[in-house]
Amino acid sequence: MPSSVIRFFRYSPEKRELKVTFVSGRLYVYEDVPPEVAAAFGDSRAKGTFFNREIRDRYACRDITHELAG
Repeated sequence: MPSSVIRFFRYSPEKRELKVTFVSGRLYVYEDVPPEVAAAFGDSRAKGTFFNREIRDRYACRDITHELAG
């Protein structure tokens, strides 16, 4: 189901990193995300709700929006 907040996401199990692209265009990497959390996020029908409840403010993150622009 499409999200009104999250445009795209990708999980790297080797690095345990979850990259999330928001509809706003911002891109963040969430670090040390367990594979089961990433899988549940992918399976969730309400991505924004799951993200806010289970990922945001629970994992260290960094904004890499501008790293990819130049």
